[in-house]
Amino acid sequence: MLSIIIVYAVILGGFWFLLMRPQKKEQKRIKLMLSELEVGDTVLTTSGFYGVIIDVQEEDVVVEFGNNKNCRIPMQKEAISRVEKPGAEN
Repeated sequence: MLSIIIVYAVILGGFWFLLMRPQKKEQKRIKLMLSELEVGDTVLTTSGFYGVIIDVQEEDVVVEFGNNKNCRIPMQKEAISRVEKPGAEN
């Protein structure tokens, strides 16, 4: 009986390391990325649009798309999937 409990504990521990831990690391990385947003950063939205941040607020950002200075759209920070800092080489 004790061996069955130990086997289940090992299996659950393995699932935690394989599934839960990487997901929590990814959530932490995304939270850090969104907290470091600055004016002038180039971003890729979840819908596939590239833009430049022109204003950062607590929960929202204002992103300018394209060369048209009149195309400024407020959006939630969670809609940003990737950030490129100006001058950073990738």
